[in-house]
Amino acid sequence: MSIDKTSTPPESSALENTEAAAGAATVVDPRLLVREQGFAGYVTEFKRKMKAGDLGSVPVVIGLLVIWIIFQSLNSNFLTAGNLSDISVAMVGTGMIAVGIVFVLLLGEIDLSVGSVSGVAGATFAVLNITHGMNELLALVLAILTGTVAGALHGFFFARIGVPAFAVTLAGLLFWQGFMLQILGSNGTINLDDGIVTKLTSYYFTDVAAAYGLAVVAVGGYFLTAYLGNRRREAAGIPSRPLSDIVVRTVLLAAVSFAVAVMYNQYKGLPLAVVIFLAVLVLTDFVLRRTAYGRKVFALGGSVEASRRAGINVELVRISVFAIAGTFAAIGGLFVASKIASANQGAGTGEFLMNVIAAAVIGGTSLFGGRGRTWNALLGVLVIVSIQYGLALEGIASPVQYMITGGVLLATVVIDAVTRKTQKSAGRA
Repeated sequence: MSIDKTSTPPESSALENTEAAAGAATVVDPRLLVREQGFAGYVTEFKRKMKAGDLGSVPVVIGLLVIWIIFQSLNSNFLTAGNLSDISVAMVGTGMIAVGIVFVLLLGEIDLSVGSVSGVAGATFAVLNITHGMNELLALVLAILTGTVAGALHGFFFARIGVPAFAVTLAGLLFWQGFMLQILGSNGTINLDDGIVTKLTSYYFTDVAAAYGLAVVAVGGYFLTAYLGNRRREAAGIPSRPLSDIVVRTVLLAAVSFAVAVMYNQYKGLPLAVVIFLAVLVLTDFVLRRTAYGRKVFALGGSVEASRRAGINVELVRISVFAIAGTFAAIGGLFVASKIASANQGAGTGEFLMNVIAAAVIGGTSLFGGRGRTWNALLGVLVIVSIQYGLALEGIASPVQYMITGGVLLATVVIDAVTRKTQKSAGRA
């Protein structure tokens, strides 16, 4: 038997494998740590995640707290119920579009057209309903479908023709912006009547039971989901969290939920916009984390070739993701139109696109694909709108707002890049 003298000696290969294993972080199911070590298990798991670069939402949560503390120290009106309620309503339009961007970023791609698509949706609704007198509900559905079709077209050129997503959506940005200007006409602004769309951001559930009821539903839903999930894991013989752990998490969620409910009831009540946004986040998070489709999206973000070999219809998933982004861009555009009670030529232009993409990235969704959750959109847009409102209270001009938001975005991307390198060195990439 001949021996290949150029091959790596077994001793050398074993040494390399040993060194790689030594550098890799040992992955232990956190449920086992908590069950075996109690509270110390949380500390152990937290240290392991920090060492491996698995920061999760920790940086953005800390950053948000710092932002709130700074602005509250500068102006005592920042953390008032009225201002926080206004922030939560103002963030919904941008947040809705950011949810769609999260789907695209999970593929490791980008969509530059969502700002223009959102403007087209608002203009389409206004023209159909106000100018041509179409039924408001039908005009609303057609406006949303406009975004779906636009996104699907972008996905088709990207997935089937092979045009880079950057180029396709950049062309879409220009095309849909021109289309919006065309359908709005020379006047450029169409005011909305007091109907379904305007109520999206102006309607509040004034009964105190609404906010408290939503808090109860959120807490109860979380507990039941976690408890039943644990029962299924135990039945399958795989690690599960102890009941005490679920109770602690439920209590923490209850504290936050009822604090928010109290805040809303001190002002106008529970905003309809926030209820819809939370429902969207729950639904999309379920789709991404609990369905086969969601697993396919994450798989494509990890490796396109591996996904193709695993039998995933890469083209179909890509087209559907861009269609989802277009749909949420349209929904977000309707919320933006609702906020200003009109459709105008400035919709979706200027810094709007930057804020949408920044919201997804700042919230914790990786620009490199394969890592993120739709809840990241909530955290990211909360940071951006908090900065905007805080600076507005101080009377600071827009140029400074741009610079601060840009700085926060850069810091987030740097953290993301460093995290990936850390995870790679720890054997978790």
